[in-house]
Amino acid sequence: MSRSLRAAEAAAPDPEDYRTGSGAPSVDPRQLEKELGNQIRLLRRRQDLSVSDLASAANISLGMMSKIENGGISPSLTTIQSIARALSVPISTLFSSVEERQDCSFVPAGQGVSIERRGTKSGHNYQLLGHLLRGEVMVEPYLITLREGAQPHTSFAHQGSELIFMLEGEVSYRHGSETYHLRPGDTLLFDSGAQHGPEELFGQLTRYLSIIIYPRSAA
Repeated sequence: MSRSLRAAEAAAPDPEDYRTGSGAPSVDPRQLEKELGNQIRLLRRRQDLSVSDLASAANISLGMMSKIENGGISPSLTTIQSIARALSVPISTLFSSVEERQDCSFVPAGQGVSIERRGTKSGHNYQLLGHLLRGEVMVEPYLITLREGAQPHTSFAHQGSELIFMLEGEVSYRHGSETYHLRPGDTLLFDSGAQHGPEELFGQLTRYLSIIIYPRSAA
């Protein structure tokens, strides 16, 4: 190995350097294989086939079929094609659960969808900034604008958690029995099951980002 190549390898960042600072669990390195195996098992059971039946129809060994369903190996494209044919489905169907993980929402500036909520009648304007169709949790990001003449509204209460990030103006925001004076750059994160909302407005334009998170099963 040349000296320059060794030096380049020594200078390369450690993979750990790319890890996020979040406490969220890392992605399973065999996630793709496991999701593929789960999808094959689901389709097989829907057709009332045993592992042996599918292995025979796909012309692969029973042992390999079991490993594929358990996510233990990375099957070749030829093997995947054989399984898809045996199940009479397109290859893309075997990866449908993987495609669900690619859910993404992009909203250009100023094009959020105006939403009617309980505070709308009090002069609170809500713009939904994105929407994910799949996943275990619902995430609702809103740009909330309180114009001059808007009224306080402190009786919001719903499942989940909410984060507020102040962008413009000032507001006294109540959560439960406490009130917080929020200015641009301030953040408030709270259990949204307690009653909450802007308690005092200060006359000028107020704008903040509100992100509500709750289990999709509760929707």
